[in-house]
Amino acid sequence: MMQIVGKIFDGESLLHRHVVICEGDTVTEVAPESSAPGSGARVDLGDEILVPGFVDIQVNGGAGALFNDAPNPATIERIGAAHRAFGTVGFLPTLISDTFDTMRKAAGAVERAIAQGVPGVLGIHFEGPFLNAARSGVHDEALFRRLDDEALELLTGLETGVTVVTLAPELADPSQIRCLVEAGVIVCAGHSAADYGQARRGIAAGVTGFTHLFNAMTPLQSREPGMVGAAIEDDGTWFGIIADGHHVHPAAFRLAVTAKKRGGAILVTDAMPPVGTAEPSFRLAGRTIQVNGTKCTTADGALAGSNLDMMSAVCNAARFAGIDWFEAVRMASLYPARALRLDRQLGRIAPGYKASFVAVEAQRRVTRVWVDGVQHVD
Repeated sequence: MMQIVGKIFDGESLLHRHVVICEGDTVTEVAPESSAPGSGARVDLGDEILVPGFVDIQVNGGAGALFNDAPNPATIERIGAAHRAFGTVGFLPTLISDTFDTMRKAAGAVERAIAQGVPGVLGIHFEGPFLNAARSGVHDEALFRRLDDEALELLTGLETGVTVVTLAPELADPSQIRCLVEAGVIVCAGHSAADYGQARRGIAAGVTGFTHLFNAMTPLQSREPGMVGAAIEDDGTWFGIIADGHHVHPAAFRLAVTAKKRGGAILVTDAMPPVGTAEPSFRLAGRTIQVNGTKCTTADGALAGSNLDMMSAVCNAARFAGIDWFEAVRMASLYPARALRLDRQLGRIAPGYKASFVAVEAQRRVTRVWVDGVQHVD
């Protein structure tokens, strides 16, 4: 048994002088400190605050590794450790558009990583290759293709964990989207030239998320709301958003978060290999990507993911949107867990939930991380 005593943000309220009691990988009780049993390992937080661990739906790399380059459990573990140092306790290794062969290898790697107990891996995110070349970003257009029976079989084949796929809904038949949804796949719209009507038809077919709002999608305009308008307007969907100050201007960030129904704005990092390193550049599909702070760009200045960690995203989000810091924590924990249908396991500190938390000091620096009841020092 483990006891963590101090200030606890349980996902809803900040509790003072409370104790979190854990058995194995699960929280069994959250109660006033006076109720703490006399036995078991005890951790006193002092002036730190315990918050639910962060969940990142879009992680391409970290610690110098890119998932596309080496889709195996060792890469997943290496990437997870880099992000865990910044409070991420659950993540989806994200494969940028690639061949079907690499996609199969990536899916197999995730299944093996889960079976081996690699900390934090929740499933896989296929960002493409079912995208629109008109909004390709740094994805290789030569790899783009339409959904077909082979693709549907591949995307619905993961036997453990969550599968998320980002696609351009205007290039998919609604029946194909429904097929994915009925198989349990979470379908997101992104890298898309869909107009407002096409985006709405995608939602009707089962699209529930939007990948990195504002980026690689049709903008919000007065006479054509575009995909951005559909994403912000719809109360039944969520959008990921990158709080690095480069992908989205702070004013646009604030407008989107304020306009969206509470719980619908989710922080993602879209992280690349430099997270957790001091490397000034990395390679992506044969191109050199320069790193400048949290910004990653091609030689011609195009954004190529980010060098953003989730704790920085939380603090940026609170500042950009003018919201309470604990609401920004929800944007990185409870809300993404809900989007992945894992909100009975992650996103709160409550009985029955995973013992996956982050201890944060007054300057919002991560000091300790627990994943499934195990404290990690990364």
